[in-house]
Amino acid sequence: MTETVNPIVFFDISLGGHSLGRVKMELFADKTPKTAENFRQFCTGEFKKNNQPIGYKDCTFHRVIKDFMLQGGDFLKGDGTGCMSIYGEKFDDESFALRHDKPGLLSMANSGPDTNGCQFFITCAPCDWLDDKHVVFGQVIDGMKVIRMIENVSVHANTNKPKLPCVITECGQM
Repeated sequence: MTETVNPIVFFDISLGGHSLGRVKMELFADKTPKTAENFRQFCTGEFKKNNQPIGYKDCTFHRVIKDFMLQGGDFLKGDGTGCMSIYGEKFDDESFALRHDKPGLLSMANSGPDTNGCQFFITCAPCDWLDDKHVVFGQVIDGMKVIRMIENVSVHANTNKPKLPCVITECGQM
């Protein structure tokens, strides 16, 4: 039997035009293959629309809540309302086996059951109230310092949007 090797992807992130560093993430393809592949292709630019790569490059973190999470991935509208996946507009929840039990977990943002698309969040603390509602599909393996820097940025009180643009300037697979 062949052991699945989980892909490692990365984000290079800037704040207000200044580099914060690189975040490396392991995608749990062995446990959530469909969800992991959706995220991986948006990291690498393999997914194309009209022959143009579509994905996380130049995408922002549009919502940051200290002691909770960082949300990003809305490369369509940039405000948390855009939805697209490599499988169509949305795809079904794959598995709720993995729990939101520590900081640094990658999980799908959604608007209800079976509405996964391009948006994701990274936990900054355990978030057990999200269990059985959002699919955990990866974890930060290097660069938690960068996550903590983003977590502590100044945000607009009514939207939790960072006051300075927090941008994924480069992304891909290791």
